[in-house]
Amino acid sequence: MRIVLVSHPLSLGSQSMPRFSGMLEAGMSARGHSVKVWFPKPYLFRLPFGRFKKWLGYIDQYIIFSLVAKYKIRNSPSDTLFVVTDHALGPYVPLIAARPHVIHCHDFLAQRSALGEINENPTSFTGRKYQLFIRNGYSKGKNFISVSEKTRTDLEEFLGRKPELSEMVYNGINEAFLPISVSESRAAFGKLCNLDLSAGYLLHVGGNQWYKNRVGIITLYDKWRDLYGSSLPLLLVGEAPSTEMLNKSKFSPYQDDIHCLTNIGDKSICMAYAGASTFLFPSLAEGFGWPIAEAMASGTLVLTTNEAPMTEVAGDAAFLIDRMPIDKNSQVKWAVNAAAVLQQSLTLNPEERQEFVDKGLRNVSRFNLERSLNEIEDIYKSIIINKS
Repeated sequence: MRIVLVSHPLSLGSQSMPRFSGMLEAGMSARGHSVKVWFPKPYLFRLPFGRFKKWLGYIDQYIIFSLVAKYKIRNSPSDTLFVVTDHALGPYVPLIAARPHVIHCHDFLAQRSALGEINENPTSFTGRKYQLFIRNGYSKGKNFISVSEKTRTDLEEFLGRKPELSEMVYNGINEAFLPISVSESRAAFGKLCNLDLSAGYLLHVGGNQWYKNRVGIITLYDKWRDLYGSSLPLLLVGEAPSTEMLNKSKFSPYQDDIHCLTNIGDKSICMAYAGASTFLFPSLAEGFGWPIAEAMASGTLVLTTNEAPMTEVAGDAAFLIDRMPIDKNSQVKWAVNAAAVLQQSLTLNPEERQEFVDKGLRNVSRFNLERSLNEIEDIYKSIIINKS
């Protein structure tokens, strides 16, 4: 097959979307297909006009790139499959709607926020118009692949119809995530961070997106320390902390045990997962929830939110808590209840803990990377065949 992957501009700074595009590029190339990646170049975005940077980026994306793409599409062989790697790239879909195409869907959180359905993430007037622009674009598509049943349900709700093709393929996790020696992982990661982690630690891996609930993690941690008197440190691995996170940790009575770690490489993150006492992932929402599967594959206990798609990924192998409420007063009760579940995970005897670890390993066998790529390849082939 000839495959063109339409991807996000690298200038956006996203980690998950380039990783997904890279997975598709490597996977399809390894299967013998001709793969090209198209993405907007930062022609105007890199100019020294900080105040207007976002709008210059939009010109790069939706005017310059669209014109370039139109020309390249016109000169592409008729059997080329155009793969839009994220439905948020919806404005490009009308360009390839008459050609063999498929759109990958990850999460519809921005779309729901624009409709006022998510109180934690209010959207400005221009933001609402932008999301409508995206929706009008992907609505012209015919073939879709969603990363979870939750995402597929959301897609069909936003389309108001069932598309010609609507498949679900779970993300595949990197085979680097394996259950390795807990003591060795703690020693190695502790040395990297200049911390004594020999007694264990609580871990979170993620960015600063509102739905990751990193401030809520600190709220949970503070309450757990208050109630149970343990002194395990909290490691927040990922992006540099937001101002809100810094303020929350600054006023925590346990601030000396809260560590925000950035620029941690993939190999070190594998060690971080493997050595954690419990992995905390109380997200408010997700499209899939990659870190849940990564932590389980590393032999680590997981605490996450009792809502889809977190429950879809976690199966029966995680400790579940309610979604943190937006009301500050209600958050106190939430933290008390969540701390009790966290304490339960930390006080399992060795046999009980191993039972949970084994359940997690069985659960994540569903997210095999090669199987996911094979399923995606089969869908790609079926689209080409049906267009022949």
